[in-house]
Amino acid sequence: MALKVIGAGFGRTGTMSLKLALEQIGFGPCYHMVEVFPVPERPLQWAAAANGEKMDWDAVFAGYQSTVDWPSTDYWRELAAYAPDAKIILTLRDPEAWFRSTQQTIFGEINSPMAAAETPAGTMIRSIFSKNFNNKPHDRDTCLAAFAAHNAGVIRDVPPERLLVFNVAEGWVPLCAFLGVPVPETPFPRVNSTDEFRENMLARRAAAAAGSPS
Repeated sequence: MALKVIGAGFGRTGTMSLKLALEQIGFGPCYHMVEVFPVPERPLQWAAAANGEKMDWDAVFAGYQSTVDWPSTDYWRELAAYAPDAKIILTLRDPEAWFRSTQQTIFGEINSPMAAAETPAGTMIRSIFSKNFNNKPHDRDTCLAAFAAHNAGVIRDVPPERLLVFNVAEGWVPLCAFLGVPVPETPFPRVNSTDEFRENMLARRAAAAAGSPS
């Protein structure tokens, strides 16, 4: 199953909402960071990518029609070449709001044990910090500059007919027009707020601890 949509936006730009939206309008399943952790071989695949190994994208995305969010966002150029007919969606939001959100969620203390661990998942996360933020994911100026540079690079290098620059607050109309599908009658998904992220992360940790031997 070839990829039809490639998300080029950083995490915390509405990528979970976009994942659910794409699945609702026929472009699912959609790969997202939440797809990585439940399957043991997936962190291994992304750790290999972080180490510069040649990737078998057919194996990574087997069964998926679309992908958004990290870790795949860091390989949007490679994926655009791998799936030349796929559309590219760059999710954006206010830069300051994006930075605040990262610090309270994916870059924050609640996620730091995973980032520090000497595991494939830890390697994957540290690669995101290194590749994008010069290993300074808590430095405001570094993060905002990286955010701006990444977005500008996507806009510069993707042909306009292949690219949608999208804020999820815009809802269904621009997304569906870009992908050539009808607008659903149901509301556009609005999920994974900062509070929801933290609640879900704590729940996953509690479940993991409950399943660990004492």
